[in-house]
Amino acid sequence: MATIITMPRLSDTMTEGTVATWLKKVGDKVSEGDMLAEIETDKATMEFESFNEGTLLYIGIQAGETAPIDSLLAIIGNEGEDITSLISNNSNNKSQEEKVEVKKVETTISTAKTSALPAGVVVVTMPRLSDTMTEGTVATWLKKVGDKVAEGDILAEIETDKATMEFESFNEGTLLYIGIQEGQSAPIDSLLAIIGPAGTDVSGIASSYTTGGTAPVTVTTEEAKAAPVAQTKTVVQEAPTDGQRILASPLAKKMASEKGIQLSQVKGSGENGRITKSDVENFTPASSSQIADSRPQESTSAKTETVSTPKPYIPAGQIATEEIKNSTMRKVIAKRLSESLFTAPHYNLVIEVTMDEAMKSRAIINSVPDTKVSFNDMVIKASALALKKHPKINSQWTAESIIINYHVNIGVAVAVEDGLVVPVLPFTDGMSLSQIGTSVRDLAGRAKNKKLLPTEMEGSTFTISNLGMFGITEFNSIINQPNSAILSVGAIVEKPVVKNGQIVVGNTMMLSLACDHRTIDGATGAQFLQTLKQYIENPVTMLA
Repeated sequence: MATIITMPRLSDTMTEGTVATWLKKVGDKVSEGDMLAEIETDKATMEFESFNEGTLLYIGIQAGETAPIDSLLAIIGNEGEDITSLISNNSNNKSQEEKVEVKKVETTISTAKTSALPAGVVVVTMPRLSDTMTEGTVATWLKKVGDKVAEGDILAEIETDKATMEFESFNEGTLLYIGIQEGQSAPIDSLLAIIGPAGTDVSGIASSYTTGGTAPVTVTTEEAKAAPVAQTKTVVQEAPTDGQRILASPLAKKMASEKGIQLSQVKGSGENGRITKSDVENFTPASSSQIADSRPQESTSAKTETVSTPKPYIPAGQIATEEIKNSTMRKVIAKRLSESLFTAPHYNLVIEVTMDEAMKSRAIINSVPDTKVSFNDMVIKASALALKKHPKINSQWTAESIIINYHVNIGVAVAVEDGLVVPVLPFTDGMSLSQIGTSVRDLAGRAKNKKLLPTEMEGSTFTISNLGMFGITEFNSIINQPNSAILSVGAIVEKPVVKNGQIVVGNTMMLSLACDHRTIDGATGAQFLQTLKQYIENPVTMLA
């Protein structure tokens, strides 16, 4: 299952990057945590780490070439996998208008607001951590005013419209100012922080910025000096006694610090012994060398606050309300679903499916050791095969044309604490039932822990939403644009049915297909549901 790797945005002002050196070549095996390439940004040349494993199948930007962020950088997948459609369907350039607009904004920020900065002072702005991000929310600050910051340290966790991501510092110095407090949201390029020499007065710099409409708080030199620095804190040993530097990814360093693990005790599985997050996750120290977790209270407060507390008792007849601030994710969900409902003319088609054979087949499949397939996995597989036969369902509308997708990337709606995310299964039609099951469980688990990568939620051509596990027998969904259709899956219900003229006990499930009438006519949607019904009611046909 191939994965597209795009040019990352490795600094807050980066609009394009240059591949300085490729550390892997086409055909090489790649493990999670391996260094793929060295990429030159507008600030430094940095190592770019792989978050995937497989074989490097394609390089889209050669060494020495420059390309905008989000351009096709590489493709990683299974050895021998056909990636022709991936290459042809990905453009290395955005429209000239978009590039000009981005450069205009970036130039304004970099020249108008940073031209008179004191020596060594760096303004850090809210980064654009996903291709659709317009604003971000600071979930947690991992540094406080007065702390020393090294290049590669994690400054904060930032909630985007897709996930909560770590934001790494590309500078070193002292954290002099925080412009966006925990829980606050601000547009990209808003003043996030100021880093520079200890004791520098940055109040004048801070006052020239706005943070989404809130007035910045003046930070004086005295306040920075008085910031508490004597709290007990776990120190991650990054250099052993022989003076050699320990290679570790920023995420591995942060995780080791949180777990109280000395990096010198961890054996790295990456290139040149580099320590990755999986090495820290799988590290089991000897009982005599275990280190107590002595993180400061600040770093654990977010977790302790999530512990559920009893709601206050409200006497009958008393008015009581609670105001919950909209998260970035909730704002984006509201915006996109409203746009979808009011721009796409929705209609719904409903069909009832007999599930008796599917239940028998699932029981047989799951009797195989280490195999676990759900009914939802079977619906996903059947949908992928039906989409291959009815590609008009697998389409999207544009003002100029209708785009028919002949590759099938199914998005699976997953409920999370703050709303809904839709991780994507690339080339679903080529996956087996067990592969679908494993992938869905992995994606859903990481979605609920806010560990999905933005690239894992992009590129869907069709979406499935299942509320059957909650006992919902039938419902209609709003289309996940730019898809043209979404399938709603209800619960399996045991009830009397008529078979061969006799009333018997049977098991049925309702499927509802919401279609965009601009791209899908009623007859086309009905034919797709007929094919889907045939696959689900006769699971053996999915194996042919």
